[in-house]
Amino acid sequence: MTDSSSITEFDLPLQKVASGKVREIYELDAEHLLFVASDRISAFDVVMAQGIPGKGKVLTGISLFWFDQLSQVCPNHLVTPGWKDSLKSRPRWIEHPSIGEEESLVGRSMVVRRLEMLPVEFVVRGYLAGSGWSDYSKTGAVCGIPLPSGLKQADRLPEPIFTPSTKATTGHDENISEDQAADLCGPEILKTAKDYAITLYLRASEFAAERGIILADTKFEFGLLDGEVVLGDEVLTPDSSRFWPRSSWSPGESPPSFDKQYLRDWLESSDWNKEPPPPVLPEEVTLQTGARYREAFEQLTGVSFDSFAGGR
Repeated sequence: MTDSSSITEFDLPLQKVASGKVREIYELDAEHLLFVASDRISAFDVVMAQGIPGKGKVLTGISLFWFDQLSQVCPNHLVTPGWKDSLKSRPRWIEHPSIGEEESLVGRSMVVRRLEMLPVEFVVRGYLAGSGWSDYSKTGAVCGIPLPSGLKQADRLPEPIFTPSTKATTGHDENISEDQAADLCGPEILKTAKDYAITLYLRASEFAAERGIILADTKFEFGLLDGEVVLGDEVLTPDSSRFWPRSSWSPGESPPSFDKQYLRDWLESSDWNKEPPPPVLPEEVTLQTGARYREAFEQLTGVSFDSFAGGR
């Protein structure tokens, strides 16, 4: 992507109903919302002052790709990419209706059905990494789930495990037990969503492996639509998942990843105390971070990022 600018804010003639660290959500009508992914990036729960050029398009494009690939596993909230002419039947994920749209929305927006979101993050882990590895190193378990002894960092687990967490409005999400998740969602709803999450992880892992990528772990969000469990939010992006190049995977060490790890490493090496305000990011950091996101897009989808993104 040759344009070095990033889009971190939007000025749309729509009612904004929510604003997250990355996404803005607008109301279209009683049944539909517009999701717009900015180029904002957060680390250690702090949004950086600079955006990552093209990041919002990567997140949107990868989500659209997976919604299409995994549509037979469970229903999802996607209606169509784009905004204008949006309430037609769902097109293929790569077909971006952009005529008449705000330029800033092209490639980074999608119309979705309004869901009653479940208050739980559905985390599925297939490898020992991140907080899971830290937990296992101390307790021999991950989120209270016992695992075989002698596993190494980045080892593949005998089978994927479900480790739910809360959705924190501020600070960090907190791991909870499956029983606690059932109390929050209801046992039957939790079982349905959990089964969907594990199946989605397995299908996506198989596909990613064919593209030379390991899906180490990921988190899903589900909601209810007329009582039916529906997949929502973003799906299997570098912001919600840990992707590793298979060629660099070696149990016993942490592989490089297609996500914000480059940014985290730079921040760790700085003298920042991980409290707002964040430090100013060097151009090299934003460019290298963006390159990793785009690499994930192209390797997973098999499509040139520039051909998908168009515009800015």
